Formats: sequence, structure tokens, C-alpha cells
Amino acid sequence: MTPPSNLAYVPFISVENMMRLVHSIGVETVLKELTDAIEHDFARWPLFDKTPRVGSHSDVGVIELMPTSDGELYGFKYVNGHPTNTKQGLQTVTAFGLLAQVSSGYPVLLSEMTVLTALRTAATSAMATRHLAPKGSKVMAIIGNGAQSEFQALALKAVVGIEEVRLYDIDPTATAKCARNLAKTGLKVVSCRSSQEAMEGVQVVTTCTADKQYATILSDNMIGEGVHINAIGGDCPGKTELHRDILLRSEIFVEYPPQTRIEGEIQQMAKDHPVTELWQVINGEKPGRRSAKQITLFDGVGFAIEDFSALKYVYDRALKTGHFQQLDMIADPDDPRDLFGMLQRAAEPA
Repeated sequence: MTPPSNLAYVPFISVENMMRLVHSIGVETVLKELTDAIEHDFARWPLFDKTPRVGSHSDVGVIELMPTSDGELYGFKYVNGHPTNTKQGLQTVTAFGLLAQVSSGYPVLLSEMTVLTALRTAATSAMATRHLAPKGSKVMAIIGNGAQSEFQALALKAVVGIEEVRLYDIDPTATAKCARNLAKTGLKVVSCRSSQEAMEGVQVVTTCTADKQYATILSDNMIGEGVHINAIGGDCPGKTELHRDILLRSEIFVEYPPQTRIEGEIQQMAKDHPVTELWQVINGEKPGRRSAKQITLFDGVGFAIEDFSALKYVYDRALKTGHFQQLDMIADPDDPRDLFGMLQRAAEPA
């Protein structure tokens, strides 16, 4: 049997190689570079195909596809969200993604995206915080101390300059896990006994809980003037984290309104409730924070362009560092019209 040609192979980044890649660069450096990569693509937002992700919902979770293209590369991510998975020792979120050339349709990268999604979600929060938080913000709270929490803390440390993180989770073991993982990062870590305690003295708060339900993680009386909120836990219909009154007091910033109005905190609001698209702030078309006393809210649900940016970033980095494998994924017959002949010849003796 004739061995595969070079055109048959597609670079693949496994979980093992993704972790090697991140450690070879440095976690905080990756988060800073990924923040800049996502911001670069937000600045050219009009070039991209945009559509709300396609979801298949069940009583226990959701499975989604997230596609986009900038006209040169096409990308998509497969991702699930199953909040009860942790009770079975499984991840709440798993993902993989692909990049392909628009010109030929040939894939150029297949990658794990469970780790990468955590990195890009944190980088997106850092990007929003960079543009919307009060100047000189040093203290943040993280409500919900699961798989995303450490990434959020380190991204805001690396990109915004956060020095203290205050942690709260209804499960004390989650808070203990997060505090332990952040112990040697240079952050001051404060474990709190309530969400109210966690909010003391903060300029930034990130909510990242997993329960698939309408919830009140933050109540109106907990949010004072001059706070920026990254609400990233609400990411599907029927799942929110903030009391509606907080939204009424906040200037709300979103990724893609047709998706966020279905999945985000603003699903609680009227369909014409005013929001600002974050790419317009990055491009200077719309203002971000206008005063020190303003409450800003990034209603982040995750959008395909962020995954595209992340895939493109690791593609470039992996090829330079060698942290990838080659997969024989593309049939490449000598005559492109003779796919069956290639199959027949595979049965012949070498």
C-alpha cells in the first residue's frame, strides 16, 4: 500500500501537547498574547461571518457547534456544557476545534479545546476588563471557583494588573482548590464565607458558576458604584446569574446581540434593551466606561470569533515549537477523481 502523501496530514494538538505548549511559553504570557489576538480580531469584526451557535439542548446539558470565517480561514468548535458531569468525575465542558483554508476547504489544524476554551474565555474577560473596568483596578472577586476560576484570576493579573482575588463558592472544597492553585502566583488570595464578603472592596467581579438555572449569584444590594462585572456563567437559555435590577443599573456590553439575547443575562430583559457591542468599543466607535461611578457589565456568553482567534494563535505557536502531531486525515489519491481506485489499491499487497 502506498504511504500517505504530505497533503494527507493535518497538524493535531492533543491535550498533552497543548499543556506542553502553554508551559513552554508561560501561562500568563499565553493569556496576555491570547488577549491581544482576540482583540485584534474584534477590531476587524465586520470581516467575519457571524451566526449564533447551533445548540442541541437536553435536560442535562447542551452540545453546540460554533462556526465562523474571516474569508481566508474557516473555524468551528464543538463544545458541550453539562453541569452535573462533575458528580460523575467528568468535566462540565469539553471541546475540540478545527481550522480550514477557505480557498481549498482543506483542514490545516485539529486541536483539543477543553484547555484552550478555558484560556480564551479568561482572555476575553481580560480584554473586556481592560476596556471597561475602573482605572487602576487591583482587587477582584470570583464567584464560582470551578474549572474556569484560576484562568480568570491569572488573566486579569497578567492583563489588567489585579493584585488581590477574593474567592467564594457554595462548595468550600472548590474555593480551597482554587486558593491552593493560586497560592504561588503572586496574587493575594482571600477565601470568603459568602458572596457578600467576597465583594468587599472590589473593583472587578467575575461570576462563573455552572448550574443550568435562573440564579441570583449577585443581588442588587451587593453592587456599588464604580464596579465592573464579568458575567460569564450564564451561557444558555434558562441560565443566568445576576438579579435583573443589576442589569437595569448597568451599562451592558456584549459580543453578538442575537446570541446574547438568547443565552446571556439580558435574556431577562426586553428584546430591545440597549446594549453596546464590545467590538465597537475596541474600534473607538462607541464609548466604554464613561465615569468612575458607572457600573459596567460584560455579558459574556462566548462567541465563535474568540475560538477562531485562539485556534489561529495556537496554530502559529505550535508549528514554531513542534508541539503537535501529524494525523492522516485527508484522502489524497494520485488522481483526485479516483477515490475508489485508491481504496481498491489499499487491499493489494505492498
